[in-house]
Amino acid sequence: MFGTLSQRLQQTFQRLRSRGRLTEQDVDAALREVRLALLEADVHFRVVKEFIQRLRERAVGEEVLHSLTPTQMVIKLVHQELTQLMGGEAVRLQLTGQPTVVLLVGLQGAGKTTAAAKLAGWLQRDHHRPLLVAADVYRPAAIRQLQVLGEQLHVPVFEQGTDVPPVTIATQGVTHARLHGYDVVLIDTAGRLQIDEAMMAEVREIKSQVQPQEILLVVDAMTGQEAVNVASQFNEALQLTGVILTKLDGDARGGAALSIRKVTGAPIKFVGVGEKLDALEPFYPDRMAARILGMGDVLSLIERAQSTLDQKEAREVGERLARNSFTLEDFLVQMQQVRRLGPLDQLLGMIPGFDRLAGHHPELGQQGEQQMRRVEAIIRSMTPQERRQPGLIDASRKRRIAAGSGTTVQDVNRLLKEFDQVRSLMKQVSGQAKRKGAVPKGLRFPF
Repeated sequence: MFGTLSQRLQQTFQRLRSRGRLTEQDVDAALREVRLALLEADVHFRVVKEFIQRLRERAVGEEVLHSLTPTQMVIKLVHQELTQLMGGEAVRLQLTGQPTVVLLVGLQGAGKTTAAAKLAGWLQRDHHRPLLVAADVYRPAAIRQLQVLGEQLHVPVFEQGTDVPPVTIATQGVTHARLHGYDVVLIDTAGRLQIDEAMMAEVREIKSQVQPQEILLVVDAMTGQEAVNVASQFNEALQLTGVILTKLDGDARGGAALSIRKVTGAPIKFVGVGEKLDALEPFYPDRMAARILGMGDVLSLIERAQSTLDQKEAREVGERLARNSFTLEDFLVQMQQVRRLGPLDQLLGMIPGFDRLAGHHPELGQQGEQQMRRVEAIIRSMTPQERRQPGLIDASRKRRIAAGSGTTVQDVNRLLKEFDQVRSLMKQVSGQAKRKGAVPKGLRFPF
């Protein structure tokens, strides 16, 4: 996400670093580059104008131009202004009702039904009992789609077919939730190919009847400026409490994320960062600003690991590492845990400084994914005994494993050699820890 914008801004700051002390002309030239980068990223032109004006007022002051590290001060200011542009602080869902009613609205094709299911999954992981309500009676198979997604998440779906008015489905869904102990109701409303009065009248009536605590607009980041226009119209009609921005992991220029809060006043509460049902994250303006500027996002990476990784499994592998009984089966388990976190290039993008490296070597993330798939194929082509006792693997077994995994004998040799090095290293670490009277229990090898 924001790949082009991030690259342009980092190139601009790199040029500033080469100048040492800055003049007012240097700052003006850098701000012109920032302005062009934002416009190319499809940020609303009025938003860009105000952003650059505020930034210039701060950047040409005594504090920056006479600082020992003026470029770092400029980057700090850009980070602060980007954060403020996107809302300043994260805004959480208001889960205050009995039950809390969340109305999801948006145009057809924005990913509203999938976003409803992803949000249900997020709430479930946060120890809530969500109920999905299928109130889209117009789009073919919309109800069935929500049911399938609900089954995958083990979240119940309330539906009454396509012959009952959406307002009735919504009100009866809330009643059903209240009677059966669900604490959050997610109502998936109908979308249209474009905004029309009939759609707005229907969602206004649903809003009047169910009195939702949250009205979330689902918009597609790929639509750029159109996403901002859609958000403005929905906000005028419904007074939105928040936005879910989908497809931010695609080739979107990302300007919608930088414009929506400023133009509509509605905060972005969640962003979709992948196709899987767990690929929904709360939106943190300061973290997003840091990622745009190539500073990484370690906090989000840690939170994703905590919510995704199997902690019990990790502890067991750590204990086997400490006992020097780490096997290729453990190796495979750890690699699968990492892959559950998401695409490798996305994870690497959260590491500070990786964006600059990826700019020079864009193939790194892709090569890493290919290597992980190759390693997994090799290990899966082994017998359980071979995974537990790699020393048994002789030349004929290597040929069989290579043929079964679609790799070469050299690839198998390389994996076995690297695995042996890891075990030797772990043996040294474990021995040192024992001599000091402490064995690392949470030690884990990534892949």
